[in-house]
Amino acid sequence: MSFAELGLPAEIQRAIDELGYSEPTPIQARAIPEVLAGRDLLAAAQTGTGKTAAFTLPILARLRRHASTSVSPAMHPVRCLILTPTRELADQVASSVEQYRKYLPLRHAVVFGGINIDPQKEALRRGVEIVVATPGRLLDHIEQKTVILNRVEMLVLDEADRMLDMGFIPDIRRIISLLPKTRQTLLFSATFSAEIKRLSSEFMTDPITIEVARQNATAASIEQRVFAVDGARKRQLLGRLINEREMTQVIVFCRTKQGADRLARELRQFDHIQAEAIHGDKAQQARLDTLASFKDGKLRVLVATDIAARGLDITELPYVVNFEMPNSPEDYVHRIGRTGRAGSSGVALSLMSEDEQRLLEAIEKLTRQTLKPECHNAFWPSWIPRPVTERPPRPALAERKPAPVKASRIENVDNDRSDVDDDDDDELPLRQGRRLPLTPRFQREPREVPALLLPPRYERA
Repeated sequence: MSFAELGLPAEIQRAIDELGYSEPTPIQARAIPEVLAGRDLLAAAQTGTGKTAAFTLPILARLRRHASTSVSPAMHPVRCLILTPTRELADQVASSVEQYRKYLPLRHAVVFGGINIDPQKEALRRGVEIVVATPGRLLDHIEQKTVILNRVEMLVLDEADRMLDMGFIPDIRRIISLLPKTRQTLLFSATFSAEIKRLSSEFMTDPITIEVARQNATAASIEQRVFAVDGARKRQLLGRLINEREMTQVIVFCRTKQGADRLARELRQFDHIQAEAIHGDKAQQARLDTLASFKDGKLRVLVATDIAARGLDITELPYVVNFEMPNSPEDYVHRIGRTGRAGSSGVALSLMSEDEQRLLEAIEKLTRQTLKPECHNAFWPSWIPRPVTERPPRPALAERKPAPVKASRIENVDNDRSDVDDDDDDELPLRQGRRLPLTPRFQREPREVPALLLPPRYERA
């Protein structure tokens, strides 16, 4: 199937052609027709499957009838609201909208926290048809009355599973209460879960369900390797692997913000590797600058938390490293999904300490595959015995043959002794199983006895 067969407007098709895309991904091929038909949609797709374009393309197609060149804000009310859990994901979605609306007079704005709110207010006052937002910052605009949502026709909840994890559902309920009840709702999630299904029943009307990849699927193009190592030596092993393999564009996952900062600092200090951390405590501009440096190749390593990494738009990422094994096996699937996209190959390395073995077992159970840990010779873990070097087995005692002995030594130990050490004289007969001959000092020697001492019967004749 080609994009031309999906029935998208000519303006959008032109933008697609200029970007070099010819065939839709499976999620795009299945979702776009349903969205164009006006149906509510519940879709599950792993990262890297093209799900962002799966909703931005049909949204632009449906809003085409509202396109206007007027400068009046009244002619550009908010028609579509796209909610994302993170700033990075909001920025990625906004970039997708910008690319595909190139030949349509539609406006959009992206609003998220961590940066000055005033430029966002100004953009909203000028009027926009599409708003991409994080829940918290959108509520700020709602309270300040800089955005009106009573004419929204389409609502998108992107990465809904992550919004659940981050506790955004109360904010989302508050936002949805301000929207018209007659609207089209699209919910996208990396996985289907009981919570997601309950959420869809609350906000959606008879949705079409699409699932293009199993919850436990990992791309076949990803080489997965697990290194067993002592926890205290993980950083040294990571530095060695990066330098030995000359790895570039590496994203490394940590569980905590503090851990991400510490790892990036130590990689710079001890391994001389250009590395920076990215997480929610960083200023937004600093995060954007770090991401730009990573994309440009100025940074070899980007250290991130799970939440910060969601929504990072990085193509052709060759390496993913789990510096700490994820607590959730589903997060493992999400993490390594950053590499091996669109048919390209990728490598996922995991550093596993002794207390993380149970996490590996959970990952193997979920993904239905065996990940055999390996050990680096220079960083052999203390909790795994080193293999013993194999030696040829010694023959049994009964099979051993006695060393050959010269016949002259067996017949007469006093004959030619030039080839025998003095110390060996007494031992040789014993080695041959013979009685030890008496040495001269133990032999009786004839002695002359004075006649006066002899008894009468022994007197000489």
